[in-house]
Amino acid sequence: MAVVPRDAATVVLLRDGRDGPEAYLLRRVTAMAFAAGMTVFPGGSVDPADKVADTPWAGPSPAAWAARFATSEVLARALVCAAVRETFEEAGVLLAAPPVAGSGTDATEDDRLSLERGSVNLSELLVRRGQVLRADYLRAWAHWITPEAEPRRFDTRFFAAALPAGQVTREVGGEADRVHWTRPSSAVAAFRRGELPMMPPTVLTLQEMSAYSTVDEILAAADERTITPILPLLVGGDGQRRVILPGEDGYE
Repeated sequence: MAVVPRDAATVVLLRDGRDGPEAYLLRRVTAMAFAAGMTVFPGGSVDPADKVADTPWAGPSPAAWAARFATSEVLARALVCAAVRETFEEAGVLLAAPPVAGSGTDATEDDRLSLERGSVNLSELLVRRGQVLRADYLRAWAHWITPEAEPRRFDTRFFAAALPAGQVTREVGGEADRVHWTRPSSAVAAFRRGELPMMPPTVLTLQEMSAYSTVDEILAAADERTITPILPLLVGGDGQRRVILPGEDGYE
């Protein structure tokens, strides 16, 4: 019987570079139980604390996000909070406002570590910093579910977000041993050369985003997307396994 997938959120953090949009990528350490050695976007599982109802909030309501992802308001709130929390924990970027004096300093790093260690939740952190979560910084992009044959499964909503003005990413270590900004098309090309291991959702997301010339174009395109759950099929034995996506030959 297939393992029930855990709800999760991941964020494609974007900025405009000299030659077009760039995405922030992390390479997971080889000791990780899931996606070890893979290049991924910041993200992770929804925590119980992500579901608290008193998180300071601005932008589209949980009801609006629930409609976008075809889920409950409680889960929609948790997904947005998880997206913001994971982006802060894994990239040092907090999708909140107003700007706080000392952003990018040791004080901000202390806050990030407190959140990562669970000594505060996101709601408490924002209140302490005098900030509100900016749900309008995020856009819904996709919804992927880990194949049923996998022992660890995630029901992941993909978000896109522009790097807020005045903020910088921080190499915070922990689950990643390498981080970098790269053009989506360059990342896809490196994957095809066998230089950048990635899972299908990451590759296809980057491939889709490579069609756009600016971050604003990507965010505008996100607003027009229809979000449909994608459940890949894993076939073959050890060493010969491959992924088949809905619509491809053999999926049925």
